[in-house]
Amino acid sequence: MTRAYLAFTETGLALAKRLAVALPGSVARCGRDGVSLAEWASAQFVHSDALIFVGAAGLAVRAIAPHCKSKTTDPAVVVVDECGRFAVPILSGHLGGANDLARAIAAVCGAVPVITTATDAHGIFAVDEWAKHQNCMVLEPERIKLVSGKLLAGQPVYYRADFPVMGTVPAGLFLADTPEKADFALTLCPTGQALHLVPRIGVLGIGCKRGTSAETLEAAFAAFCTRYGFAAQAVTAAASIDLKQNEPGLLAFCQAHGWPVRFYSAAQLRSVPGQFTPSPFVQSVTGVDNVCERAAVLDADGSLFYPKFACSGVTLALACRPFAPDWRWQNA
Repeated sequence: MTRAYLAFTETGLALAKRLAVALPGSVARCGRDGVSLAEWASAQFVHSDALIFVGAAGLAVRAIAPHCKSKTTDPAVVVVDECGRFAVPILSGHLGGANDLARAIAAVCGAVPVITTATDAHGIFAVDEWAKHQNCMVLEPERIKLVSGKLLAGQPVYYRADFPVMGTVPAGLFLADTPEKADFALTLCPTGQALHLVPRIGVLGIGCKRGTSAETLEAAFAAFCTRYGFAAQAVTAAASIDLKQNEPGLLAFCQAHGWPVRFYSAAQLRSVPGQFTPSPFVQSVTGVDNVCERAAVLDADGSLFYPKFACSGVTLALACRPFAPDWRWQNA
């Protein structure tokens, strides 16, 4: 998490520096060295994962108000009074991690974390905070309130999980006996009206002809997702053979999705254990019988989830990193 601290007085600046030692981040004082409140907030809202204002909450609220857009994209915002008595998360408490950050700040300076989200106030399961702790993407954030609302009203909430979840199931949650009954689902393949939480564990293995455009790769990826019914948001990285490391289309495709892409030699790909879809043609060109499956499995250090899919001269496969979710939804 990248953090940025802004103080308004010398006392606040001293506290900000103290906090930054334990919870590293940039430190600035409003009005010094050309730092203005509006410009600082505008810049940090884009570039930082968390903004910590050391001063009055009203100043922070006015500074961030023009930039607030969505709970899925807004950074965490925490306000700490300059005496270090209270740490108050005021934006993105769950998905952005502001509640956890407020608790961490409180532990450093002895403050009281003032947590106002309803699920926390009542001590019940928070599905969005759980998703964040399990490294999952929330596909339909507007459905979070439906799950939380049922729990707050004392109603049962039913879930579906395509992965075993360790630990004790939180109070109020029950395993759905049919997919249609689920209020939320932990899955790579979203269907129905549940709140879908998609683990960010996928590595996309890619093979392609020389000169393949980013548009062709995009179309092939869309067809791949449709073929298997899985959420594109599950993918966090891409992998291929080193012969493709200078392919403009491949690099542009990965950059457009924000994926790091790693390249491996034929020898490295041949060394990957397992059964893969062989191609004599690919073997003759690259020196290895399969690129997409082997590259995905090697980079994920996991297992093949969806095998080779061919479309318009592009081959794709999905491997998943090891994933062991548990029922914790707050930092210990």
